[in-house]
Amino acid sequence: MVSQTRLAFLISLATLGLAACGNNQTEDTTVSFPQAVTQAEEVSPSGNLSGSIKIDGSSTVFPISKVMTEAFQKSNPGVQFTVGVSGTGGGFKKFCANETDISGASRPINAEEMQLCKQNNVEFVELPIAFDGLAVVVNSQNNFASCLKLDELKKMWEPAAQGKVTNWNQIRSNFPNQPLSLYGPDTESGTYDYFTLAVVGEEGKSRSDYSKSKTDTALVEGIAANPNGLGYFGYAYYLANRDKLKLVAVDSGSGCLQPSPQTIADSRYQPLARPVFIYVKKSAAKRPEVKAFSNFYLSPQNANLILQVGDVPLPSIALQAASARLDRGETGTKFGGRGSVIGVKQEALN
Repeated sequence: MVSQTRLAFLISLATLGLAACGNNQTEDTTVSFPQAVTQAEEVSPSGNLSGSIKIDGSSTVFPISKVMTEAFQKSNPGVQFTVGVSGTGGGFKKFCANETDISGASRPINAEEMQLCKQNNVEFVELPIAFDGLAVVVNSQNNFASCLKLDELKKMWEPAAQGKVTNWNQIRSNFPNQPLSLYGPDTESGTYDYFTLAVVGEEGKSRSDYSKSKTDTALVEGIAANPNGLGYFGYAYYLANRDKLKLVAVDSGSGCLQPSPQTIADSRYQPLARPVFIYVKKSAAKRPEVKAFSNFYLSPQNANLILQVGDVPLPSIALQAASARLDRGETGTKFGGRGSVIGVKQEALN
């Protein structure tokens, strides 16, 4: 459990950060940031760094990487970034093929991905960066689905539902007899992996007859345009589009809870809260610009940048432990190559 002091810090910063939050996500799968535009007060190393850094991976981590790269460039305009959005799985394929320097991930690396890295002599340092909650959302016109039980979400999304569970009143008898239109990440997404494990009970097991996309902004637009729509993605994307969507509370057995900085930080929003990561290639971390940027990402003084996009910063002790692993060049994963892991608390990341 986080302390009351930490919760007050999170909530006060969230209030400030979210006021500046807007729908600035991009539909492109690759975006370059030639110059900084972030106005937040952050700590960035000053110097004559140059070079280029290639980042790819999770759409959930993308908004964090976006604000981090922009802020870093304010003091390091000679460093150029290319940030792609291929999903956690797609990002690891590029990373383990030596195509990128850093990979964003909304779940830990799995055994198959580790084997691919090993085959290509890619060693990596695993760095937890924040906690995120999965937001379940519906169209803003939906006036009946305010809270859904975990088993109701399973009824919607399990493989057995394909072609059979097609109306809202099949989920709950007092729901209207209207089509149920589902939207979600594609199978390369770490959010897809995590959601299927948390809700259906087995990673990667889901009905396939839903509207899927690699980019969360496409999911936002689909649900916003469909009065019968329901979908899921990282909490930050809901916050950036909360004028278009309605957030649904989830009841996992302890009552209806919505994701928020507080419920994510204190581990009450389970099982739909999880840590997110960046993976840094060990050989790339020897380059001054990559090492400096990775440490910048882990600076507790840059917590406001994470809050700005709607995720929850890790405690300083966890960030310091990650920074120490980076400095030591400590490779491998703390999660045994299992991929998605349910119920990870902040202290497990220290």
